[in-house]
Amino acid sequence: MIVGVDIGTSLTKAVVFDEDGSSIASACTPSEVHHLPGGRVEQDLDHVVATVATVVREVAATLPEPVSALALTGQGDGLWLRDEAGAAVHRAISWLDGRANSVLAEWQAAGVTTEVFRRTGAGMFPGCAGALLSYLDTSEPEVLDRAAVAGYCVDAVLQRLTGEITVDVSDASLPFLDPATRRYDDSAIEACGLTHRRGLLAEPAPAKSVFRLDAKGAALLGLPVGLPVTAGPFDLPASAIGAGVRQPGDGILTAGTTLACQVLTDDPKFDREGEPAGMFLCTPDEREYLHAMPAMVGTAGIDWVCALLGISVEEIDPLLANSEPGARGVRALPFLSVSGERAPFVDAGARAQFSGLSLETGRAEIVRALCESIAFAARHCFEAAGLSGQLYACGGGVRSPEWLRIFADVLGRPIVIPSDPGVGARGAVLTAAAALGSPFDRDRWAANSRTVEVRPEKVAGYERGYADYQASLSAARGLWRL
Repeated sequence: MIVGVDIGTSLTKAVVFDEDGSSIASACTPSEVHHLPGGRVEQDLDHVVATVATVVREVAATLPEPVSALALTGQGDGLWLRDEAGAAVHRAISWLDGRANSVLAEWQAAGVTTEVFRRTGAGMFPGCAGALLSYLDTSEPEVLDRAAVAGYCVDAVLQRLTGEITVDVSDASLPFLDPATRRYDDSAIEACGLTHRRGLLAEPAPAKSVFRLDAKGAALLGLPVGLPVTAGPFDLPASAIGAGVRQPGDGILTAGTTLACQVLTDDPKFDREGEPAGMFLCTPDEREYLHAMPAMVGTAGIDWVCALLGISVEEIDPLLANSEPGARGVRALPFLSVSGERAPFVDAGARAQFSGLSLETGRAEIVRALCESIAFAARHCFEAAGLSGQLYACGGGVRSPEWLRIFADVLGRPIVIPSDPGVGARGAVLTAAAALGSPFDRDRWAANSRTVEVRPEKVAGYERGYADYQASLSAARGLWRL
């Protein structure tokens, strides 16, 4: 009875799985996300912890046996500042935040982002801890002075439940960790001008670490003191584990609020002269890494176009089904995030565009152009990450059969969809089971899936569409300004 908890940006979920990897109990509750002027996006740590308590208590009440362990995963990046007791000294700054746009632009011009990338393989973006720490160090240093730890969502919740100050190696991977040594690179920290804040970075926990609920955490969740708790990996690598990614070259597409493209590798080497974007995420297996390209495009763009056109998300599939590939000449660049793009290139000034519009353009063409452009962005990311094997997919976007077919056709390969949507929680539970010495049969868990095949007759048209996308992107990058 391991309860997997996935603490997302807008939703916290708790799931318990049977021996075949099917969920037997689940609960979810929304989280508050505060969108403020200046591109600021924040969350309240107390509220997030309360959502965890809500879903854990709800699931535990339905189980036929006592809970045996708690497995945490959740959103990564951002900046969750706490004191020694785990209390927030500033509202948590989300990975969606854009307040450090100017910091990133200055670092790109000065070569700081290139220097950090060459040392750690991490491409920084406005919502990553490095840029946010630098912004606060200049603008609000008193906030950092009050903090004991500058961490992330999962370790912030862990501290409130166990009293432990630590961080999973996956979260620590961006932007200061050398993936080969799994230790912080002090020269990368120095390049960002943050050496004097080095003490805020918790040391990564050893592989297979297990923590225990303290009295406060036990009272909050209604579970016994001393219950085993694992924390991490965060949601991107947890989803890869939960979906079944196991062989080097295999990849996973997470079509969520943003578009996370990851490829498993057993080689921590990276192109140090390449464009400083993406990241190498350490996994629970010290011999494996995930080359991640987490683009800022995704279902948030679909929500935007639905609101703009006055349609519901349920209308997306019929519009796609009744339109032709190529959207009658309408093309799009999908960069709608206020903080620009972070993979497979980094540009805080990246913005969306539609072209080829006319008086004959309808809703179907606009929707299809956006959906196709997000699929082209996924291909761009996977080419940079080195996808060569089986591709898996998860996230809210996979609930659209028509959009999934577009992804398969654009990427030119079949896509495996796990039957249970809670792959982040699945990955957390699998990680916890291994740490506790009671691993599940991963082959049985991976068997519950379906495959979306490529439609050969669509591939050539999408090859032309992808070439047009790349040409439009190259032209637009010279025009973007903050």
